[in-house]
Amino acid sequence: MLRLIRHWCAVLRTRFAPGTQQSAEVRDSLVKALYASPASLLSGAISGGSLSLVIAWQAAVPTMSVIAGLVLLVGISRSVSAVYFQRQLAHKDGPARPIWGIAYELGAWAYAALLGLQALATLVMTQDATLHVLAVGMVASYAGGISGRNAGRVHVAVGQTCFSLLPTSLGLILAGGLGYTILGVLCFLMIFAMAEITKTTHRIVLEALQGKHEKTKLAAKFERLARYDSLTGVENRMAMHMRLRELFDRAPSDTDRMAVLWMDLDRFKEINDTLGHIIGDQLLCRVAERLTRALDGRGHVARFGGDEFVLICPGADSYRAELIATDLMAVLAEDFEVCGYHLAVTASMGIAIAPSDGRDGDELLQHADLALYKAKHAGRNRHVRFDWSMKERQNRAYDLEMGLRNALANGELELHYQPIFDTESSRITICEALMRWRHPEMGWITPAEFIPVAESSSLIEPMTAWALQQACRDAMDWDEDIRVAVNISPALLRTDGLPRAVMTALLESGLKARRLELEVTESTFLEDDRRTHLILGELRRVGLRLALDDFGTGYSSLGSLRTHEFDTIKVDQSFMRGVGESSRDRAIAQSVAYLARALQVETVAEGIETEEQLRYARETGFTNVQGFVLSRPMPAAALLDLMEQRRGEVVDMAAVIRQRRLA
Repeated sequence: MLRLIRHWCAVLRTRFAPGTQQSAEVRDSLVKALYASPASLLSGAISGGSLSLVIAWQAAVPTMSVIAGLVLLVGISRSVSAVYFQRQLAHKDGPARPIWGIAYELGAWAYAALLGLQALATLVMTQDATLHVLAVGMVASYAGGISGRNAGRVHVAVGQTCFSLLPTSLGLILAGGLGYTILGVLCFLMIFAMAEITKTTHRIVLEALQGKHEKTKLAAKFERLARYDSLTGVENRMAMHMRLRELFDRAPSDTDRMAVLWMDLDRFKEINDTLGHIIGDQLLCRVAERLTRALDGRGHVARFGGDEFVLICPGADSYRAELIATDLMAVLAEDFEVCGYHLAVTASMGIAIAPSDGRDGDELLQHADLALYKAKHAGRNRHVRFDWSMKERQNRAYDLEMGLRNALANGELELHYQPIFDTESSRITICEALMRWRHPEMGWITPAEFIPVAESSSLIEPMTAWALQQACRDAMDWDEDIRVAVNISPALLRTDGLPRAVMTALLESGLKARRLELEVTESTFLEDDRRTHLILGELRRVGLRLALDDFGTGYSSLGSLRTHEFDTIKVDQSFMRGVGESSRDRAIAQSVAYLARALQVETVAEGIETEEQLRYARETGFTNVQGFVLSRPMPAAALLDLMEQRRGEVVDMAAVIRQRRLA
């Protein structure tokens, strides 16, 4: 019997199913719509059952009383099942079980068939026209309401219409008479009209549901795009910030632990530049997969941007965070196979732990970033735990940057000059310009501290432009045969500002180009940069002199001499300091002096502190010497006084050293 019912259900579904394809979600919504209003089912059950009982009571026919009782029973059962269905949905998410759709179909058809059967019995077994009108009106009103309420399932509505109107139409025809016959035919035709109305209503409902479903899917898609990284599939920066905020908001106390690990792949740019961005993107996906697998439920992975990942580990203290970091470094140590390439990747990682390292998400991230910075500068391929001294250094660097901006704007920077002496005549031949800064609150700040800050904050360009202008103006007060040397930061050679700053300083001051010497260190040539070579070459062509500073301490000393032309080589003071005790230092210094003579360039021995060092520099063949024991850096006015004192005198530098030692 159940198999037969299912067969006829399938026939009706196939016959009256709409042409539009339905997704599982839309079908589920249509099933839920059938039970959407238990109150309407209850009112229909009460009204239909009551009216059937009234007709049966008036007709006094036992058969009709049984039918009326069944109408009332089935109607109330449907109402109870609708209430139960609604309660089940309230306590359980997800799609409705298929049995609910079948149960509604059977209940609806049974109820409609009982109403049709009651109308047939009334028309056939009684002669009371009033009861006929009540029975036919009851069925007609019910059939009219079906098309609207059950439009979600066309075959259900059509089945109800057939089960209720066909017996009624047959009863009208059997009752006899022209009027009854015409009404019976109209009831029969009403089946087709109601079926068309139901299909039209269903199409409208279906389109609305599909539109709603598409909007829901689109909203879910946009939400995923907003929360997840489109390349790696892990959470993105916005989702990471949201997760951190939620974790801090939900924390029951300020003592709850949470670790943030900020990871950056070492030298990832080299992979992108050599193998291409497609390989780089695939590598990032592999890294994200390994990180997720290595965490193993201990935290959440988010791609912060580029090759940076942030890992949030709720409940992790210092020990667990170190353990997680070690696991992550270990899983990254294995080579990655990407498109046939075997790529070895290392990572640097900074760790910050709440609440000791930060009491909100932004502070914790900032401190993890500081620890990452320390890990990269300590040699990469390691993890570093944040400590508050990093914050102090950052705050000082920030204060220095703000102070430098004010110093540059307010003219607080100064130039001091250290004379460089000719080893034969003992006369001043060059004066090296050295920048000095006295902070209004922190006092004198060493160049070793504020120059790196200037380079990292893009202040080095305006500071160098000012130094060039000031040095050229000061040099105009010196003798024509004395040059001024200005140190040039490697960072400045990566911009277009150096040639412009040099030409502006020369034109405004009137200084001859041959009297300006630019000092560059070997770190400038660590990268084979054609741009640097062109800039320095153009400056030499206009008459400027180039000096290679701190020679012997870089990575490519001889290579830089082969590829670039210099007028002066300055030997680093570390070699001259040991010439009295170290035969190796003496051999190196002697070799550099010989090399310079062969290249026909001047030499400067830096760091001369003793008479023995001076004697050795002279004997070795250095053309110039420089050191604190000969003369310390001094302001421009003091330098002019020194030049005035020595003008026309022959100075014994060894005697000067002895006098300074006695003083």
